[in-house]
Amino acid sequence: MKKWSLVLVFWLIYLPEAYCWGFFAHQQINYHAVFLLPPEMMVFYKKQLLFLSEHAVDPDKRRYMVAEEGPRHFIDIDRYGKFPYKSLPREWKDAVAVYSEDTLRQHGIVPWWIQTMLFRLTAAFKAKDAPRILKLSAEIGHYIADAHVPLHASSNHNGQLTGQHGIHGFWESRLPEMLAGKEWDYFIGKAEYIDNPLQFIWNRVLESAAAADTVLKVEYQLSRSFPSDQKYAFEERNGVLVRQYSTNYSLRYYEQLNQMPGRRMQQSIYAVASFWYTAWVNAGQPDLKTLINTQFTEADQKDFETLDQQWKDGKIKGKDCN
Repeated sequence: MKKWSLVLVFWLIYLPEAYCWGFFAHQQINYHAVFLLPPEMMVFYKKQLLFLSEHAVDPDKRRYMVAEEGPRHFIDIDRYGKFPYKSLPREWKDAVAVYSEDTLRQHGIVPWWIQTMLFRLTAAFKAKDAPRILKLSAEIGHYIADAHVPLHASSNHNGQLTGQHGIHGFWESRLPEMLAGKEWDYFIGKAEYIDNPLQFIWNRVLESAAAADTVLKVEYQLSRSFPSDQKYAFEERNGVLVRQYSTNYSLRYYEQLNQMPGRRMQQSIYAVASFWYTAWVNAGQPDLKTLINTQFTEADQKDFETLDQQWKDGKIKGKDCN
């Protein structure tokens, strides 16, 4: 019995960290983004809340199938000099000319990948392809949200360079799961048309990059002033007992960050809704009330099943974002 208890404790301590922004946060972001849309879009999107929420995490699951998926979630922008990283061209073709495509993919391509997804979503609206609109809406929401995470714009993405391993999941999973349903306000206005989507997302990336040092510095200092025996606790998470940052430590960290995670989640919701709205406007504002067939093909269903199975197998291909 003692042997099995030790094995259980070992497993709990070394349970892998959560996913980028955390499954819960990604689902909440897509869910609340729907309510920022105009009535002409709400009539279609609101009926699909469950799909848009559930499939918000598909890009993270795809990292268990496709090695090329990882770089789409982040950009280690500090690899390109100092803020505001003027040596890195914002246009993809210009950046490739300076650094090569291999280098860009090695350090992450999230701001450029969002432009690709926006182009695809706009094309789906033009074609009035309801299943594709839903799939692309769910997935672009994921990438936009990831661009708002400070540690997605830092090569020290999980505190591995400063002895802070686990801070990635702490900021974007532990805190939202504790506070999003209790403390955070989602009355944040309405979606707006984005005149320059590339510049918009680069501004968000630069904000994330500027905040990364604060995310790391605040936790580093807090860990040295907080009682070490109270930093972690065994608590239930998704029906499983896990060792994680204690409630008191988490709340103190959140306060010292001046509620940064909540603000970035609000900004993510606004950005997701605005990108959906921009794609619809750029497509000519098609009448979404006429999109009756939202059934996915057998091939699509098979892809969803394969995605889930690969994720459950639990081996990420390529670079992990944590």
